[in-house]
Amino acid sequence: MSFDYINALLKKPTTRTPIWVMRQAGRYLPEYRATRKKAGDFMSLCKNPQLACEVTLQPIDRFDLDAAILFSDILTIPDAMGLGLYFSEGEGPKFKNPIQNLQTIEQLPTDLNNDLTYVFDGVSTIKKALNNRVPLIGFSGSPWTLATYMIEGGSSKTFANTKKMLFNEPKALHLLLDKLTHSVIAYLNQQILSGADSVMIFDTWGGVLSKQNYLDFSLDTMAKIVKGVKAKHPNIPITLFSKNGGKYLTYIADTLCDGIGIDWTVELGDVQNQIGDRVAIQGNLDPAVLYASPEVIEKEVQKVMRQFKGDTGHIFNLGHGITPDVDPENMAVLVEAVHNFRSNQ
Repeated sequence: MSFDYINALLKKPTTRTPIWVMRQAGRYLPEYRATRKKAGDFMSLCKNPQLACEVTLQPIDRFDLDAAILFSDILTIPDAMGLGLYFSEGEGPKFKNPIQNLQTIEQLPTDLNNDLTYVFDGVSTIKKALNNRVPLIGFSGSPWTLATYMIEGGSSKTFANTKKMLFNEPKALHLLLDKLTHSVIAYLNQQILSGADSVMIFDTWGGVLSKQNYLDFSLDTMAKIVKGVKAKHPNIPITLFSKNGGKYLTYIADTLCDGIGIDWTVELGDVQNQIGDRVAIQGNLDPAVLYASPEVIEKEVQKVMRQFKGDTGHIFNLGHGITPDVDPENMAVLVEAVHNFRSNQ
């Protein structure tokens, strides 16, 4: 196995700067589109361990990436809670039974792993198929991010219902977050037992909160998850990613996570000025750069790489997920540019 990804997370020596890309298994790959068509729909793909394994390995087979990430969705936990997840074409995820009030929160189950065996079967199937080629990343959505989808009934631009609950019924929202935190800890621990070499928490919507609300309603839950996972798996690296969370890096590092994912609105040098070498840094090329020419992609990669000061502790990634209409050839240029950078210095 190439250990560069794990070693970088632990700030140990690496042979090169490792790279993987958020949503690296996805619609930009023709082979993914073919497998999804075979599955019938997105959730059928997620719930079939063999097909989930197939699409997880597609970018590993095509590109010289340093880690694979479980093919799944962040909304598996709310779905297991009985909210009725479904996907409308062109509209994203939706729930048939969104959270309405305190009573519906009180009725939510928290011991969900028996209903999520398809995820764990997927992890073990992928781990076996990888045959130690690269490490496998497991993941979950953050409790705050999951709560926004559960309360809004899907995606939102204003988060009106969620913020209404935050201000009018904070105890109800905290109860929901506590239940989600419990479920995420158990979920990630079981992914690790099934073969995940590291885990990541995607806090997609943490950045829509004010500072104090971010600390109270988002980061506090992630700190509890780090503690809960580390209690059982102290040697498994954990990465936290709050989109638009560049203002809160010192607080995120205080959770004792191993890595912090950052988006493209923050420079790596500024990140290191804030938190030094306390944790590894993952990021942070603007995904839109992959629409550019190969020459521009290489230059933009070099800009990011030069911002990082140090010998290890940097995992190259996009600042968010790769977009569906990117040319796979540009992904190949990106990966090669990252791996060539260090040897050219």
